[in-house]
Amino acid sequence: MLPLQDLRIVSLEQYGAGPYGSLHLADLGAEVIKVEDPRVGGDVGRHVPPYAEGDDSLFFQTFNRNKRSMSLDLSTPAGRTVFEDLVRCSDAVYSNLRGDVPEKLGITYRQLSHLNPAIVCCSLSGYGMTGPRSAEPAYDYLLQGVAGWMSLTGEPAGPPTKSGLSVVDFAGGLVAAATVLAGVHAARRDGVGADCDISLFETALSMLSYLGTWQLNAGHQPRRTAHSAHPSLVPFQNFETADGWIVIACAKEKFWLRLVAVLGCPELADDLRFATFGDRYQHSGELIPVLQQLLRARTTAAWLEDLSEAGVPCAPVNTVADALADPQTAARDAVIEVDHPQWGQVRQIASPVKVGTARREHRRAPQRDEDFDHVVRNILGYDDAAIAALREDLELTPR
Repeated sequence: MLPLQDLRIVSLEQYGAGPYGSLHLADLGAEVIKVEDPRVGGDVGRHVPPYAEGDDSLFFQTFNRNKRSMSLDLSTPAGRTVFEDLVRCSDAVYSNLRGDVPEKLGITYRQLSHLNPAIVCCSLSGYGMTGPRSAEPAYDYLLQGVAGWMSLTGEPAGPPTKSGLSVVDFAGGLVAAATVLAGVHAARRDGVGADCDISLFETALSMLSYLGTWQLNAGHQPRRTAHSAHPSLVPFQNFETADGWIVIACAKEKFWLRLVAVLGCPELADDLRFATFGDRYQHSGELIPVLQQLLRARTTAAWLEDLSEAGVPCAPVNTVADALADPQTAARDAVIEVDHPQWGQVRQIASPVKVGTARREHRRAPQRDEDFDHVVRNILGYDDAAIAALREDLELTPR
């Protein structure tokens, strides 16, 4: 048995943030039923280039393995009826729509609790369901700007810069997934569900973490740092080598002492300018150029070997291809394969969430409406006559 095999989620999700969150739940065994709007061709992620053909793409495959798909237009009586029948036998309704849309679509707890008092209605939106921005559309790039992230990222003399990944989307999805689990746990204990109102904006704000605390309490003005340096620990940054880049992270005093020994300059440890965390922070402008000159003398591989042997936290600055080929990636089974009728074997990154020893056989992301028959027949228990009538009402052709 997989950990979440007894969890059923009706999902009105699209693009990245919402599907990323429910992906981890599906990998753990939850039955995630994607309700896709046929009026717009389903989840827009199906059409994201560059690797897109028809109603499928490698982008969509990345976020939607182990899920089911059915086409329903909730604005029609027939579509609404099927949706409400699903609510009756599910644990959660999960969406990532604009903050004002769940109420308009009729998927809040107030609007669904008469069908299932224990239903958990989780909305992941850009700015939440309340506040002056609730009706604004929001995407990861926008949130990295408005939440202050871009002001912290990039070289000091360069422009504000986003992260190379959609970190707000991914973090928001994980927050929403954790919230669904908490909501369902409470609903099973108390018999009463609830609304869960999650926003990408608050997710991004929360990840300002100690920088936010410093600003709120001491008026600290965070700034961009050269070579991705840590805002307070020195040395803790990227360094150029003879053939590339290396990250060195002296997060403890013992690592600093080990570093200067490997660099062949133990006298730096006795220099009062660099004696403590605070001293090195205050005199970083004098220290960092010395370290930079020393580290440019040898290759990344040579430094990694010596620094690792000495117990200094360090890592290469890999390309994506390098990271996927790293021996640790293989050792942790971090890449999985699924069969696909069009692309053959599709390799993907596995979920990092591991509970116990049970592992599932992964299933590719579904074709649009692929699971309609399974849902209405095996989950909802409709008979042949009801299914035929429903298809006529929904203007669907039999598969």
